[in-house]
Amino acid sequence: MDINILKSLGFSDKSASVYLALLSMGPSSVRKLAQKTGLNRGVVYDKLKWLSDKDLASFYKDKSKQLFVANDPANLRSLIKEESLKLAEAEKKMDGLVPELRSLYDKGGQRPIARYFSKKDIHKILEDVIETCEKNPEKMYRIYSTARIRQYLYEGFETFSDVRIAKGIAVRAIAIGSGGELRGMDERKWLPSEQDTDTYILIYPGKTAYVSLDAKGEPVGVVIENDGIYQTQKIIFDDLWKKL
Repeated sequence: MDINILKSLGFSDKSASVYLALLSMGPSSVRKLAQKTGLNRGVVYDKLKWLSDKDLASFYKDKSKQLFVANDPANLRSLIKEESLKLAEAEKKMDGLVPELRSLYDKGGQRPIARYFSKKDIHKILEDVIETCEKNPEKMYRIYSTARIRQYLYEGFETFSDVRIAKGIAVRAIAIGSGGELRGMDERKWLPSEQDTDTYILIYPGKTAYVSLDAKGEPVGVVIENDGIYQTQKIIFDDLWKKL
């Protein structure tokens, strides 16, 4: 039996184990239940008390022995009602708690949100660039371009440049090393370097994206959504752009 159903009603792993053993064994002593479940007698007794409090088990004396027996499993429905009432009460309290928690959250300042992308999802970063820039008045993004990553970046979205141009989105690219070509609504400058790099950086409104190669030589990406990081990267890029 999947005890996760019982756990959703407030059972612990141990109380579920004792309850299922009690159902299958019939009237049982603490000693026999301990043998069946592999739990010590003290734990079994505590769980039997919990089951009794929930009207799921009861006990009686047989001569000098105290025996426990499971009550009708239909009594589990009362637990569902109990949990429902708790959730309803928690929901009422949450209405007043959320504004207080939001106030604490806002005092902490804007937090970066990071999303990670595997090789098959790299194209989703480009889709996000289009969607984000399309909503921004500047309608432009910036990139540090590297030859080693460029060959992977557009896999799955080969028409990216055409879509970008059609939507009127401009781009400024600083190519590290040689390579790269102009496609339209783009400007490119080169940063001479004898050393190639394995990271391609995209800077677009409120976000920065990094596409790099993992230990297996496959592209992986991360998008960081944070306006402070974006503004810092934008300032550095624009200052370098003016000097090239």
